[in-house]
Order: sequence, then C-alpha cells, then structure tokens
Amino acid sequence: MGILSKIFSNTRKPEGFFGRMMVNGMNGGGHARMAEWGLSHLTLTDNANVLDVGCGGGANVARLLKRCPKGTVTGIDYSPVSVKKSSEVNAAAIAAGRCKVLEGNASALPFDGNSFDIVTAFETVYFWPDIEECFRGVHRILKEDGRFVIVNEDDGLTGNNEKWEKLIEGMHTYTPDELCAHLTNAGFRDIAVHGDEQHHWLTVIATK
Repeated sequence: MGILSKIFSNTRKPEGFFGRMMVNGMNGGGHARMAEWGLSHLTLTDNANVLDVGCGGGANVARLLKRCPKGTVTGIDYSPVSVKKSSEVNAAAIAAGRCKVLEGNASALPFDGNSFDIVTAFETVYFWPDIEECFRGVHRILKEDGRFVIVNEDDGLTGNNEKWEKLIEGMHTYTPDELCAHLTNAGFRDIAVHGDEQHHWLTVIATK
C-alpha cells in the first residue's frame, strides 16, 4: 500500500497517528460547511432520539444535540480512534445523559427495532458493505415515519469518484439514482434528493 493510500484509507477506518489526524480534520473546514448544508434539509423535534452512524470525530453528534436540546443522540463508529475522539468532543452531553458513543458498525447495528426518530450517515455509506442489507438494518431500528438522512461529499457524477475509489480500498461513491434504488429495495419511501451543484454535495432523506 502506497503512503497516500495508507493515509486516505483512514477516511474509511481511522487508525493510529494518521487516523487521529483524519478525525481532527473531519471536524472542521469543508466538512463542517457540508454537514450544516445537509442538516439544513432536516427538521428535528426538540426531543428527538437520533443515531449518527459512522460518527467520526463527533462534530455532527454535537450539531445534532444542539438541534434537539431535549432529546438524545447516540454515535456509533467501528473505529476506536473515532469513538475516543467523539466521546471527548461530546463529554459534557455524555455526562448529562443526553449522549452515548459506542463502538459498532453499520452491518450489525446493536439496537432494538423502532428505537430512533432519525438516523444520520455523514460521508460514510461509501464504505458500507452490502449496502442494501445495511439500509435494511437502519430501516429496522427506525420508528414508524422515522427518517434516514444520508449526506455525501460527492454525488458520484463528477468522475472524481474513480480516483478516490482506486486510492481507498472498499470505497464506492453512489449516484443519487443508485442510492434511491437501494433505499427503495430496503423498504424506504418518500425519498427526497437535495444536491448542491457547485460542490456536488448530496443529501438524501428517506422515510420508513
């Protein structure tokens, strides 16, 4: 594995020194602007129960906590580096009983059915194996009429995705049509697609 591939593979699963650098970077810059844009399409109730899958450095968990001030937010990530960083960023909310950060993965979400009002996934579905099965898992843990929010930095329509997919093992950048098809097959309905033409950002919101 080349050095660039080794560094950027930490976007998939942050590990070690480069992983710590990656999760710090995920919490700021263009990632923050894109996350805010993605969340602008979502209305949350004050007391929502939210899960962020692939929570990375925890910045989006913090954003979600602000948007549901009487609710709870759980973050889950399969990278111990990400779990540690996200726990540090959200330490006050964890101490207050409004937040949990767990180690786990999208393939086997460790939650009961009908548990969450909202499930979010920021810049992570690129790496989910057997994506329809993962989507079925999200569908299972959502409450009736709950929503699944996917926010991606690349809409798969620019051609840049081929470069990143060669560089990062296991990555696939989905087009809006691909995501809609997979979500429909997993049982979701009322799928809304929002795109930013300048940056090629993509937000998809699907309802159980």
